[in-house]
Amino acid sequence: MSAQHTSYDVVIVGGAIYGSSVAWWLSQMSGFDGRILVVERDPTYEFAATSHTNSCIRQQFSNPVNIAISQFGAEFIRGFQDFMGNDPDVPKLAMHCFGYLYLADTEEFAKTLQDSQQIQQSLGAATRFMTRDEIAAAYPFYNLEGITGANHNLVNEGYFDGGTMFDWFRRMARRNGVEYIQDEVVAMNRQGSRVRSVVLKSGGEISCGTLVNATGTRGAASARMAGLDIPVEARRRYTYIFDAAEPLGQDLPLTIDPSGVHFRTDGRYYMAGGHADEDPAVDPDDFDADHSLWEEKFWPIIATRVPAFERVRVINMWVGHYDYNTFDQNAIVGPHPEVDNFMFLNGFSGHGLQQSPALGRGLAEIITTGEYRSIDLSAFSVNRVLQGEKFPEKAVI
Repeated sequence: MSAQHTSYDVVIVGGAIYGSSVAWWLSQMSGFDGRILVVERDPTYEFAATSHTNSCIRQQFSNPVNIAISQFGAEFIRGFQDFMGNDPDVPKLAMHCFGYLYLADTEEFAKTLQDSQQIQQSLGAATRFMTRDEIAAAYPFYNLEGITGANHNLVNEGYFDGGTMFDWFRRMARRNGVEYIQDEVVAMNRQGSRVRSVVLKSGGEISCGTLVNATGTRGAASARMAGLDIPVEARRRYTYIFDAAEPLGQDLPLTIDPSGVHFRTDGRYYMAGGHADEDPAVDPDDFDADHSLWEEKFWPIIATRVPAFERVRVINMWVGHYDYNTFDQNAIVGPHPEVDNFMFLNGFSGHGLQQSPALGRGLAEIITTGEYRSIDLSAFSVNRVLQGEKFPEKAVI
């Protein structure tokens, strides 16, 4: 299906979780009544990061802005039906709050966790620091050799139904008049400080008032079409679903092992994730898996930390991608200082799904009013990259 018009107030390149979040927020935002076009190269979303996400949410960040973003994310999940206008077709979103458990294996890292816990607590999060004895009492299945402490939060942390959230962002955006087409932007016509139009693979050309780059691992390639550059690349991330011969008898928190491998309860099964020790950039279409990693890396770490996982069986696995910001592993959001109608929504580095309600709303506010009205997201501006000033965040997985 081709576009119905040759000119749109907002053209969003990429229709997965971020493109659809911005589209929905814009479509129901007071003061905006413009035309919105979403251009998506693959409407099956088979290889989108949105489809490969583990749908987790946490407030355990060290930067107050990231904490506030996740707190709104939890509010949005809890009140999903209200946010969607109490439409009777909109379901509740399930949220399983077994929390993240960050394990520290040095006194230095334990101090870092305690410092972050104080920030989180000051902002209303329920995070608490746990001693080794407290961890053992609450979760006796862990082998805590070498562990000095942990941070944990059982309120609004865990995993949620991100697929349904994405589905209803898209459905409600369409109900509100947002137009989606299957096509690919192959060029952008920039004149001075503005992107005037985009060229489609099908041969069409679409004029735009504002251009939103929501192309995930292709974010840097999309930016280059406008003569811009961002440090974002695709990085492989492995996910395993496994069954255990000896189930634990209680929920397994999303455990962040000091090795970087993480694992958690996943319904009646368990989920583990992480990456290879060598973590190079890959092509956005490269989802080849190294099938030796489970035996050589993931399983030994998991079985050491949880001895009951000595006998497990992998029942599914997949490779997804992070749209990895090599500069500081945090999002790049908002307009470019030299091309003021080019909007970034890129580089989430694994935080994307949980941050999509707040960041989609924030970008819609910028487009509509020229400023952030809810959470000040200016710290995520591309200006920090251009000036070499990293966004400070210690809790990056």
